[in-house]
Amino acid sequence: MKLTWYGHSAFRIETGDATILIDPYLVGNPVWQGGWEEPAQGVTHVLLTHGHDDHISGAAEILKQSGAMLVANFEICMHLVGKGVSDQKINPGNIGGTVDCGGFTTTFVQALHSSSASAENGNVYLGNPGGLVLHFPDAPTLYHMGDTDIFSDMALINELHEPKIGIVPVGDRFTMGGAVAALACRRFFRFDTVVPCHFGTFPLLDQTADKFVEGLEGSGVKVTLPGIGKQITI
Repeated sequence: MKLTWYGHSAFRIETGDATILIDPYLVGNPVWQGGWEEPAQGVTHVLLTHGHDDHISGAAEILKQSGAMLVANFEICMHLVGKGVSDQKINPGNIGGTVDCGGFTTTFVQALHSSSASAENGNVYLGNPGGLVLHFPDAPTLYHMGDTDIFSDMALINELHEPKIGIVPVGDRFTMGGAVAALACRRFFRFDTVVPCHFGTFPLLDQTADKFVEGLEGSGVKVTLPGIGKQITI
């Protein structure tokens, strides 16, 4: 599995025949100045955890250019169809559901957060926030937590799905901070590898993942910190 981080919660995952962008905040992202065109090359799927601008900004452009499949909750799918995304390329779901993405499946799981996007007269509601569990036939199961705090039902997510790769928000203020995120990984999961995200993008967030790294010392879990725009192999 090849993974590229574009800052914040934006990732490109390449495995088998699938090339997936998750939460492609590639327009207006202060830590990624490379545009959306290069990350979108060859993309087959765009997955969205929730509707905040710092997670979906860039999604409409990528979907219209690439013809990729959109996997998100129903409200986000309809919102992006209204922005010109093809209604023939959406694969909607909601919490508890699993959708076949052709070559892998995506299960929508709970996240403790909110979900809306900017509109002319305020914000538009975009359904419940979620995390995404990706099951591949020939690669480890990956869990992108989206934006969330710790919650005890993470234990059930582990029991049901046994994810081995975790993408974990650690920036505090709008999600759990690094120390709490490390506790979540220790208490509820048996990850082989974790990748922290949602830090350092804005001044309001923790600028490093140091607390998360420190919290997992001695746990046996590998913490991977990819450089922005750099591809790593897991």
